[in-house]
Amino acid sequence: MSLPKSLLREVGAVATALLFALVIRTVAAEPFNVPSASMIPTLMVGDTLIAGKYTYGFSKYSAPFNLMPNFEGRILDKPPQRGDIVVFKLPRDTSINYVKRLIGMPGDKIQMREGRLYINGEIVPRTLTETTEFDLRGRNVTRYAETLPNGVTHAIYEQSDDALYDSTREFTVPDDSYFMMGDNRDDSLDSRASAESGGVGFVASEYLLGRVDRVMYSRDVDVGVWPLDALVESFRPERFFASVH
Repeated sequence: MSLPKSLLREVGAVATALLFALVIRTVAAEPFNVPSASMIPTLMVGDTLIAGKYTYGFSKYSAPFNLMPNFEGRILDKPPQRGDIVVFKLPRDTSINYVKRLIGMPGDKIQMREGRLYINGEIVPRTLTETTEFDLRGRNVTRYAETLPNGVTHAIYEQSDDALYDSTREFTVPDDSYFMMGDNRDDSLDSRASAESGGVGFVASEYLLGRVDRVMYSRDVDVGVWPLDALVESFRPERFFASVH
């Protein structure tokens, strides 16, 4: 028995819409949620980000649900820039997406010494901007403006200069790989910890998904969805479509 033409049209319309959405999320932009505090003060827990998928080109990880063919390298490859906020697949578990700031380029030597970032043997300047801020756990933190070698300036949080990853060995970033760090320096699991120890390690270019330039919307995830007035108040309108850098 053949299906009614009206039903076939409805199914075709739904399939077309799903295919269009999949293509958009693969080649243009895809939303990602921020689940942790590792990038505050730049990104907040509960931010929903828009990552430009076309910015760096495309790899086998670019399509949602692992729908891309299995191939090596990247198509239309465009190298990222130091200071970019990057969404990437966690190399040791590609079912997980991470968002960090790109600190180290291929060939760079990266080291933390007593809370200070060194790139290729040179200390990265930081300027004190605030000493009385509190992080999401109510801990006192110091806010600095850090300026990377290419001139990108961004905010970081430090609880102290002697935390777990505030002094490290010198890392040499391999070819076609990058070194990622969180802006919340003492509350971020990033490239300072190896993949073997449960960290991030170096991030090869094939794992890059896109660059974050904007927050789509944001809400306090500790607030439930009921009652309705609480849900409404949980949104952060000042972060809607806010640019980030």
